[in-house]
Amino acid sequence: MKFRAHETFFIRKGWLSKGMKYVDAREDVFISKDENPMDVLGIGANMVKSLRYWLLAVGLTEEPTTGRRVQRFTPLGRSVFENDRYIEEIGTLYLLQYRIACNLSNATAFYFFFNEFNMSEFSRDDFVAALQNYVKMTDSTEEIAIRSLNDDFTCIINTYVPRFKTNPNRINPESNIDCPFGELGLIDILSKEKKTYRKSIPMASAINPWIALAVIVEQAKGLQEISLNELLTAPCNIGRVFNLDAITMLDILYRIEQLGEIKINRTAGLDVICILHNLDFQDCVASYYASLNEQE
Repeated sequence: MKFRAHETFFIRKGWLSKGMKYVDAREDVFISKDENPMDVLGIGANMVKSLRYWLLAVGLTEEPTTGRRVQRFTPLGRSVFENDRYIEEIGTLYLLQYRIACNLSNATAFYFFFNEFNMSEFSRDDFVAALQNYVKMTDSTEEIAIRSLNDDFTCIINTYVPRFKTNPNRINPESNIDCPFGELGLIDILSKEKKTYRKSIPMASAINPWIALAVIVEQAKGLQEISLNELLTAPCNIGRVFNLDAITMLDILYRIEQLGEIKINRTAGLDVICILHNLDFQDCVASYYASLNEQE
């Protein structure tokens, strides 16, 4: 488990693109002794730590567990860098959302929020109390400072709630301080006065069927048949990581079926999908970016 590794900085627009650019140029950009990372990246020391963390948390890069902690692209990171290095496509954001929402070890609060936290309407106190209990139930030896959990909650809200909703009078339209994940619409403000929030369900049309299929096949772990209930409620599956309800999920599944990649079977009370071809996560990612090129 890891908390507050973001140094209280949420992802700013352009950060991930900048990080990928410099990781591609030199793997040791964050640990170089001959060039100061702050000078190379043009950001302060804590922001350097934060950017390094976010590249790992959203699954763009990885570091070896032993030896020099250089950063290298993951297969997803390489695909994003080659096809959407400025992260302009909503599908890229959904891919990164999937990775961070499943990252129990490096982004524990994000994992908990999407996969274990069942309140659809909530306050900071609701979330922090539930997360504290989760940590105690999962690892009774771990002592986490309450400040860290509060900072993680603030980071989650700043990640998914655009600043024009929280401070509409203070936003410069040219500012890059918003997080691109706000475009996903996964959290909204319920009451500014009470400081309460709610999980929001995205439009089915916002989620490309290849993106949803990438998640489904990876979570299927080789199985060809998966129940609709598992897709909706199992940790790290499409229902959880994308805040879907049953109706929205079915709309997305019907669009995947139209691709010819799954068959939905709702006869005799089965309520399952059958995966028709032997695709893996990266196959689906490649098909997603290929489909964008076909539209141009």
